Amino acid sequence: MLTPRRTVLWLGAYAAAMAWVEAAVVVYLRRLYYPDDQLTLFPMRIWRTSDLLVEVGREAATIVMILAVALLAAPGRTRRVAAFLYVFGVWDLCYYLWLKLALGWPASWAEWDILFLIPWAWLAPWFTPAVAALLFALWGGGVLAVAQETVVPRRAALLAVAGLTLMLASFLEPALPLVGQSPEAAANFVPSRFLWAVYLPGSALLAAGLFIGRPGRLRIRD
Repeated sequence: MLTPRRTVLWLGAYAAAMAWVEAAVVVYLRRLYYPDDQLTLFPMRIWRTSDLLVEVGREAATIVMILAVALLAAPGRTRRVAAFLYVFGVWDLCYYLWLKLALGWPASWAEWDILFLIPWAWLAPWFTPAVAALLFALWGGGVLAVAQETVVPRRAALLAVAGLTLMLASFLEPALPLVGQSPEAAANFVPSRFLWAVYLPGSALLAAGLFIGRPGRLRIRD
């Protein structure tokens, strides 16, 4: 049986390797749909319906992979949540690192990215989800590194969920004008604003919830 620290190490290796696979797919997609300029995503290109369905399926499969390894890696609800967030965080951070090494993107901190496609496109400057990913990785790794099962205070969980909800809203809002529109509408679409007034309080609440629930402050159940 793996020790807690070895569990953190191998989950991190899994997440980093999965991030490389993800980055490689994105490199191929950009060469296919952005052959003239692989560093500029907007205006978005019109995807073939079959390719779009495959991509949505791949994204769903990625979440299933993270969930499955989290359930297998650790017993107990809190540790499994920690494993999921840790793998997700390391995966997302390494994804941007691998893209930078393989493609030279992102080229700047303000670069917009297409984060996800379910239920519609999530759009945001790339570093905004990276902030959440860093918080996930730090908190999840800290919980997993402790051998005893831990109990997160209810207020910490509520703060974190509230923060995530606000951050999710800020990611979903930029593409709202495209919902219900024809695919051709994306051909001229460039995101014009990001709801910093929603994102910043959300990230603060998430950080506060994870800080209150950080391993050093958690109640330990023997």
